[in-house]
Amino acid sequence: MEFAHQAERKAFSVAIDGALKHVKKDREKSFLQLIDLAEKFMDGDKLQKEDYDKARELVKNSDGKWMKYADRILNEVDPHVVKMTALNLGFEAFFYGTKRINQMRKIHNCNIPWLLLVDPTSACNLHCTGCWAAEYGNRMNLSYEELDSIITQGKELGVYLYMYTGGEPLVRKDDIIRLCEKHDDCEFHAFTNGTLVDDAFCEEMRRVGNLSLSISLEGFENANDGRRGDGCFERVMEAMDRLKAHGLVFGTSICYTRNNVEAVTSDEFLDMIIEKGCRYAWYFHYMPVGNDAAPELMPTMEQRVYMFHRVREIRALEGGKPIFAFDFQNDGQFVGGCIAGGRNYCHINPNGDVEPCVFIHYSGANIREVSLLDALKQPLFMAYREGQPFNDNLLRPCPMLENPELLQEMVARTGAKSTDLQCPESADHLCGKCEAYTAEWAPIADELWEQEMEKKRKKKEMVH
Repeated sequence: MEFAHQAERKAFSVAIDGALKHVKKDREKSFLQLIDLAEKFMDGDKLQKEDYDKARELVKNSDGKWMKYADRILNEVDPHVVKMTALNLGFEAFFYGTKRINQMRKIHNCNIPWLLLVDPTSACNLHCTGCWAAEYGNRMNLSYEELDSIITQGKELGVYLYMYTGGEPLVRKDDIIRLCEKHDDCEFHAFTNGTLVDDAFCEEMRRVGNLSLSISLEGFENANDGRRGDGCFERVMEAMDRLKAHGLVFGTSICYTRNNVEAVTSDEFLDMIIEKGCRYAWYFHYMPVGNDAAPELMPTMEQRVYMFHRVREIRALEGGKPIFAFDFQNDGQFVGGCIAGGRNYCHINPNGDVEPCVFIHYSGANIREVSLLDALKQPLFMAYREGQPFNDNLLRPCPMLENPELLQEMVARTGAKSTDLQCPESADHLCGKCEAYTAEWAPIADELWEQEMEKKRKKKEMVH
């Protein structure tokens, strides 16, 4: 099996080289070749022929928004980085990894994630208001050997995408580069405040080619520095300039709150980050996690509806902006609801606790005591597996924010413990902060969901 895997990777690598070699002469032909290759390798998987045909239509529209987006990447990103991204994120994670994960799910009868989110450290050089990571303290670390073991075990299950959070993961930048070198068949990504990005690190990123960044940004200078500290915005802008100059792939990680929703989705803000070289924007709904959380920062219902429509507008095939935007909370309909608990991802904190979600700090397994596979079979994760999706309305995906009674029940039933080492928070306390929000959002979400289902029905009728 491993021999066949390596042979396929080699064939894919040669095909990528061929496409990239001719991409300046005939980009349309090169892209179509890559789509044909992807369809061949993904034979029998979830994607249908019509999905590949749609991709071909996008490529043939040379004046379209997304072909211009692709052109800009090819013009501005280092060729080695482009190739490594195509190989590791494309072939390994999407193609080979997806098949392997599906096999492992059947064999082991449990959730196997498509990506692992890992905290190398709880240390951070900033002290941002409302940061959930702060509840882990600032003295915990996973050793290089532990991180290496997690990745090695993950690859055996088919996991080839690893994301780092913290703390500030770039406090451990040397170990992160070492892991990129050793596991050069994996794609790595770090959520960072950006203040530790210097030219030397950019050179290392370009050399390994398999590490990208999402830089935290909460708006323009006043809003961002009000939460992150004076001068942080300027340092982020400088980091983006460096990353772009070195031909690297990066985007933004944006926590939207009641105070900044409109600013971080404005044309002015998006134009700024696009010009700086951002290729994507992750939007995360503020979660009232931790005893010191501020529920008053949670978006209003009007603001959440606005985010639902605005992010779809930003990334539409036409109009919007040439940047790919994800909304972790409002995009549940595209991924089948909650993806946590190992269904598509899970979180390993800097103490080694294996948690269902970066926002759900409860666990019954620690990677220092059990294997990754056994951690994925812990009672809390099996309860997630049994309960997903937690709501038929996929605009109400979360067992905490939109269905808090379910998280309370799962934690109580499975005996999972709080992983907050400084000030443990009970599931009842956490979920209690969400109950009013849940009641207010439910009828609005149900109306939105019915509208989405009606659009789907009409589209199906038109096809037939």
